[in-house]
Amino acid sequence: MSAETSVPRPRESDVDISDSALFKGLLSEAQFAFAFLEPDGRLQRVNDVFSDVVGVPAERLAGRTPAEALAADLAPVVVHAVQGVVESDAPVTESRVRVRTPEGETRHWSLSFSPVHDDAGELRAVALIGMDVTESRQTEEDLRRSEERYRSLVEAQSQLVWITSPTGTVVEDAPQWRAITGQGLEEYLAHGWLDVVHPEERQQTEEAWKEALRGRTMFEWNYRVRTRASGYRHFEVRAVPIIRHGRVVEWVGANTDVTPQREAEEMRGRLTDQLGAAALRTARLQGATAMLAEALTVEQVVQVIIDVGRTALAADRSAVALLDTDRAALKLINGEGVPEASGTTGEEIPLSHSSVMTMAVNSRRPVFAESPESLKSQLLEAGGDERVLANYLSSSDERAWVGLPLLAAGRALGALRFSFTRPQKISQEDGVFLEALAGQCALAVERATLFEREHRTAETLQRSLLPDRLPVVKGLELAQRFRSGSRHVQVGGDWYDAFVLQDGRVAAVVGDVMGKGVKAAAGMGRIRNAMRALALTNPPPAAVLTGLDRVFDATEEEEQVTTLAYMVVEPVTGEGTLALAGHPPPVLVSPQGTAVLCDAQPGTPLGWPTSRRQFRFVVPPGHTAVLYSDGLVENRKRGLDAGLAEICSVVTEAPPEVVRSPHMLLDFLVDRMLSGYEQDDDVTALAIHVPPATKSD
Repeated sequence: MSAETSVPRPRESDVDISDSALFKGLLSEAQFAFAFLEPDGRLQRVNDVFSDVVGVPAERLAGRTPAEALAADLAPVVVHAVQGVVESDAPVTESRVRVRTPEGETRHWSLSFSPVHDDAGELRAVALIGMDVTESRQTEEDLRRSEERYRSLVEAQSQLVWITSPTGTVVEDAPQWRAITGQGLEEYLAHGWLDVVHPEERQQTEEAWKEALRGRTMFEWNYRVRTRASGYRHFEVRAVPIIRHGRVVEWVGANTDVTPQREAEEMRGRLTDQLGAAALRTARLQGATAMLAEALTVEQVVQVIIDVGRTALAADRSAVALLDTDRAALKLINGEGVPEASGTTGEEIPLSHSSVMTMAVNSRRPVFAESPESLKSQLLEAGGDERVLANYLSSSDERAWVGLPLLAAGRALGALRFSFTRPQKISQEDGVFLEALAGQCALAVERATLFEREHRTAETLQRSLLPDRLPVVKGLELAQRFRSGSRHVQVGGDWYDAFVLQDGRVAAVVGDVMGKGVKAAAGMGRIRNAMRALALTNPPPAAVLTGLDRVFDATEEEEQVTTLAYMVVEPVTGEGTLALAGHPPPVLVSPQGTAVLCDAQPGTPLGWPTSRRQFRFVVPPGHTAVLYSDGLVENRKRGLDAGLAEICSVVTEAPPEVVRSPHMLLDFLVDRMLSGYEQDDDVTALAIHVPPATKSD
């Protein structure tokens, strides 16, 4: 066994690194450009890549200076770099050099110049190594452009970008954010963006931000931010986690100033509210106008005003007063007085006393008192009693008042008073609405006053033309019922009459002059008087109607329509004759409670050219004939034919004692025929009852 213990020498390579063939092979296979240059800058040797870059064959480059062999844009760079290496005996790098290829393409190269020394350390050459960095340069350029575009987009959208750590702590400066908020760098890094969020929204925002951090979900929120110069502005924020390898490495957030949009939305909201309020006021005014148009009496108008005050104005109390010019006072139509008026009680308020209503009437202008202080100031200025006013304000729950004059053609009719148990802001639009409402109320009050005056006149005239009592005739019982249309309807021309003729027979008539008011009542009076005169002279019904036609042509207007039913009846026997002038037929009621309509031809209304006819009409003993106006059987919901059928049906439901009494029978018929219907016309009925024969007869 050998005793040699030395370590074996490492195996040496057979490759000689000084071999020129090996060096040449390396240069030819390299992917980089290579060149040796003399210290004076002359090219010694180049590889094919360098030759291709400069576009000059390698054999033509040897021994030439860069100025002689290279392009004008490349030569100065090489000369300057070689000089730098020679002077500093250190490498020089030109990281970005643009070179135009023979094909005209621009390429980017990174050039490195290194000194080459001999064994003695003397500088023998300068080695140039070039790398084509066109692709990486393009990548960098694309990235730069992308960043510029992103930055421009952020700036164009008024976005403020900020970055936090994975835990939400601010770790990087956000100059744009600080420029808007006025935060210093230390303040921003210490407290972050939450410090400038509005205090009312900070807690909720912080909780939402922590929830996003825990769940690693997108954070979307909106809040107000305190700015350097303009108070608070509205921002929307969106922050997203940047996740790498399953871990959040940072959060990137962008805040967008949405104040203009919010202000525009608020403006649109205000405009929408204003338009809605205007539409509501218009609808309320139209509704009030419609209700006032249907109100015929002052009482109805006052009720509408109270309803409108409660619904449209949300007033707690309403009062209406009409002006009595003779007494220089306002007469309260409803309510319990005007408590702020000094020294007044009850229903009359002298115009000399200060109150919301008297101020409105005296000034012919609306009075708005939006608070007790405002009311006190205005009433004291108008001469009110401070003590009375102080007592009223201390004890009343009213806190705002509106007084409106009722004016018609510039003439004061009265005043309205609305009060509220809370302070009430009266806008200009509300004032316009209230004035328009007062104008409609004034027209309604004036119309209702005229209507009531005419109604009273016509009703007085109508009742004065009706007989005070019916004649008492042996062998005949007469009964009548006259029910004027409801108090809200104008009186009409319905009438009835009964009188004894010279031969002992009884004439009975029910008539209807179409129309309402004084004109109809006056027409009824003329026809009634003429009929009496004709009947006493020539009583047969056909003759009377013929005479009435002539009177009608001479005294009445062409468009006037008048109908009547006229009969002459013999007491005891009930023998009689009947003539109709466009009037509903009489009903004959038997003792057993059956009803039969007279089948006589209805004829035409008075004044129409026609040959008048009369018919035999017998009311046997125990029977009752009922003459009536169309108001008993016809209304807006029931036609004439249905009414005639219904009156016969109603008679069959009458108890025997009712059938035997003409007074009870008329009460029964009127009550039952009007039950369930709104009376919209006068109702007139006249019953002719022939008592049953007795042994003494």
